[in-house]
Amino acid sequence: MENPENPKSAGRRSFLKGGLMGGVALAGAATAGRALAAGDPLITEVQDWNRLLGDGVDAKPYGTPSQFEAHVVRKNVPWLTSDAISSINFTPLHELDGIITPSGLCFERHHGGVAVIEPSAHRLMINGMVDKPLVFTMEDLKRFPRENRVYFLECAANSGMEWRGAQLNGCQFTHGMLHCVMYTGVPLKALLTEAGVKPEGKWLLAEGADASAMTRSIPMEKALDDCLVAFGMNGEALRAEQGYPLRLVVPGWEGNMWVKWLRRLEVGDQPWQQREETSKYTDLLPDGKSRRFTWAMDVKSVITNPSPQAPIKHGKGPLVVSGLAWSGHGTIKRVDVSLDGGRNWRTARIDGPSLPKALHRFYYEFDWDGSELFLQSRAIDEQGLIQPTKDQLRSVRGTNSIYHNNGIQTWYVNKDGGIENVEIS
Repeated sequence: MENPENPKSAGRRSFLKGGLMGGVALAGAATAGRALAAGDPLITEVQDWNRLLGDGVDAKPYGTPSQFEAHVVRKNVPWLTSDAISSINFTPLHELDGIITPSGLCFERHHGGVAVIEPSAHRLMINGMVDKPLVFTMEDLKRFPRENRVYFLECAANSGMEWRGAQLNGCQFTHGMLHCVMYTGVPLKALLTEAGVKPEGKWLLAEGADASAMTRSIPMEKALDDCLVAFGMNGEALRAEQGYPLRLVVPGWEGNMWVKWLRRLEVGDQPWQQREETSKYTDLLPDGKSRRFTWAMDVKSVITNPSPQAPIKHGKGPLVVSGLAWSGHGTIKRVDVSLDGGRNWRTARIDGPSLPKALHRFYYEFDWDGSELFLQSRAIDEQGLIQPTKDQLRSVRGTNSIYHNNGIQTWYVNKDGGIENVEIS
């Protein structure tokens, strides 16, 4: 598979179609490697941290991760875009657990770089087909009743490089345009009610204050349903790269609509047909027509560990398979895991909160006997929608798409525990 951080070092590309040779036998109970107390110097000898005093409480007024976790960072793929200002970096999903993404690891997608806005100078305007055009300061907004909601955010182009086959070797790069946090903000409905939407107002244009002037059309039904105008994230203010001081939250819908540095909301009677909903964020179909206004992010999952960036290092024995599942249509009802490329499926265990339009963490534990594996996960949401194979997607949408790829992902595990991105479609 291609190394996304070094495009010149592309390895073999595996497209495994049809049946797999041989099955995967489950091993019996085995003992995991454990350090023995007798003679282990880490137990019998005094270590530096046992005898030396550490830093005091004011050494880091804003806490940071341990120095031993310095490798857990967002990463860019330089050759994907011509300039880092209009580019993306990826969440290290393989290093995380639970359902909440740390604020400093949430992927970034910018069209004009990070806008630096002093909050006292920021304004949000509501205009167009309203009874009373309004302008809010940040202090004005914080006087409205607020809500706290946990939602995933996924870029519509997440997994887009995989449409024509296995490409990038690591779930950080295949699925890392994804995060899930708790947002704090004001229901958009409350602000629109304050302005008074006229009966003919059926659409909303959201506009950002950054240099790209990002704009997207949103149906009024969605705007009045569950959208938030958020100023908080994971218990603190939004990060600058996540839209500080104000962003739109459009639960379950593609990330491009979650306009950052939100400055204006215009009510109209039809969509505006902006760049990001015509020439971009549409899908060319085999017959030459394009899908557009495909807002919802469909049911999807991925095994995050083990995966290409997180190989199996401990050898045979107990193995914990961990991953994420999500759906823009609600909660996840079930996740199945396959060890043999989809021939046989086993029900995984979903652990932690199960919240609508949020990430769900799943686990599957078994004893690995050292044989080859073809790991897959398949999510089913509360509406009964089932995550498709990639060929099922292609049979309807062809291979010209970039966006909304929710096909089943396959990791090949060799006998030494090394892992590669392959395709069983």
